[in-house]
Amino acid sequence: MISLVPHGPIRELRLARPPANALDPGLIAALRQAVEAAPAEGMRALVLSGSPGIFSAGLDVPALLPLDRAGIAALWDGLYRLMRALAASPVPIIAAVTGHSPAGGCVLALFCDARVMAEGDYKIGLNEVRVGLPMPPILHRAMSRLVGPRQAERLCVGAELVGGEEAMYLGLIDELAPLDLVVERSLARAEALLALPAQAMATTRRLARAGLVALFADGLEHETEAMLDAWFSPEAQSSMRALVERLAARRKS
Repeated sequence: MISLVPHGPIRELRLARPPANALDPGLIAALRQAVEAAPAEGMRALVLSGSPGIFSAGLDVPALLPLDRAGIAALWDGLYRLMRALAASPVPIIAAVTGHSPAGGCVLALFCDARVMAEGDYKIGLNEVRVGLPMPPILHRAMSRLVGPRQAERLCVGAELVGGEEAMYLGLIDELAPLDLVVERSLARAEALLALPAQAMATTRRLARAGLVALFADGLEHETEAMLDAWFSPEAQSSMRALVERLAARRKS
């Protein structure tokens, strides 16, 4: 589900779960393991990439709908652990957003150090409200950290997906590049960080990201329980089943 691509001291973690790199418990666990293992294996930076045209479509709703409360609880626990691993990584992580990045795809990018997105008709954002799920507070805070409270309110409440140019204007991404150069530009950003005096860069990076890591300092049990209640609410279940039906019809057409 993940291809490890070497680039000297930088490792590219390429999501490889076709057709849309959708997040299920297996991919979430594999990605967390890869992120946490890389520093001990001598990697000094990471690039997180997807497939041409799709970074990640977010949670694999069709695969997750049959799960019971315990299964969804394990899913959310794994997702929060992955977010913390990205936020607290001792080495920089650049998101190479190689295409569409809604919902969980945007979540992965939010917790990286920087984001390079493909030019073209691709969208990014947190659209959980469209499937009946309230925005988890930790995700709203992470979005606010990048785009400010006013724009975070607009994007999250309205479940808006925006194109690359608007995302760049808002500060949600840091750079636009042609699709075939997204990984290359992400590697260049990582290399620029590694070219700096190592201790000074690492210390300042910890300072700059301390607020992001602090989002995970308090117990998240209450937030997780609230998300479980929301997931199994009639509104969310109805919305997600409608989504699954639309996806199935699209595959048949």
